Amino acid sequence: MTQIDMPVISVLMSVYNGERYVAEAIQSILGQTEGRFEFLIVNDGSRDASGSILDRYAAQDSRIRVIHQPNRGLIASLNLLLDEARAPLVARMDGDDVSRPERFAVQLAEMAAHPHLAVLGTNTDELDADGAYFPCSDLHPETPAEIRERLMVASAMCHPSVMMRRDVVRAVGGYRAAFRHCEDYDLWLRVSERHEMRNLPDRLFLYRRSPDQVSEKHILVQAIGAACARYAARERRAGRADPFEGADSLPSLDTIDAFLGTRGVGARMRLEVIDSIKYSRDALAGGGLELMQAHLREGGTKQGFWRTAGRMVKLGMIPQALTLSYGLVRY
Repeated sequence: MTQIDMPVISVLMSVYNGERYVAEAIQSILGQTEGRFEFLIVNDGSRDASGSILDRYAAQDSRIRVIHQPNRGLIASLNLLLDEARAPLVARMDGDDVSRPERFAVQLAEMAAHPHLAVLGTNTDELDADGAYFPCSDLHPETPAEIRERLMVASAMCHPSVMMRRDVVRAVGGYRAAFRHCEDYDLWLRVSERHEMRNLPDRLFLYRRSPDQVSEKHILVQAIGAACARYAARERRAGRADPFEGADSLPSLDTIDAFLGTRGVGARMRLEVIDSIKYSRDALAGGGLELMQAHLREGGTKQGFWRTAGRMVKLGMIPQALTLSYGLVRY
């Protein structure tokens, strides 16, 4: 494949220890019916065979450019890729997912037809860790108004499925370092305040679900960051300054009121986080159960908590259910 002198799309992918799936992900991009793209891939300090796999594909297709670097994390890698991109449109991709062959062609046509559209995602189907296919019943909202409304509750886009206008993403500040493991959600909130975002009804993307994915391993950090992103969005929409602008990290829930100069915001955020992580074994083992206990100890509402304890029993989370039940009785 000859190099594209002026690509129409820059594909952005960061890989860390992705040897199991990355070849399949790359092949799904190289198999797109719309081929006028450059494929920029960061090898983010992988310790497995990912780097050699990426180099092999780059040697076979000049559209691929691999950037090898020490591990800096996804946010820094994505911002680097935005800086390196030459095309006005950027398409995200993850190293364990699969894009259907017509994805770029359909998205490019939609972006060309709607010049005010800043971000365009797709609906998805799913793969499990072993590659088995599952139709997805959780559909993303499609219109700008529906997306803007949903975003104040949860994310409304499948991040690796999106195509975006590079200048828009850079103008709103790119991916912010403080929002680890929810950098896309924070970005969508900021973009949606100034620009249109849509999701195609077409299922042009296969999203892989596995116990090792970021959304499972870091669900507690992700939930805390998401609560902070929503708070920042409410402040911006009220015409006030974003309290996390320029921050490299977020305050803990215990210190957030002191950081913000508020009273009660930390307790409300904690309840939001609890609702997000209450059935995750990893999150409960990683500090989520302590959040629940702190909430009860400080006199927080018990509404729904007995139901949560019962649900934990049904899921086989007996020690967690007993600990929560003890807290409900004690406080």
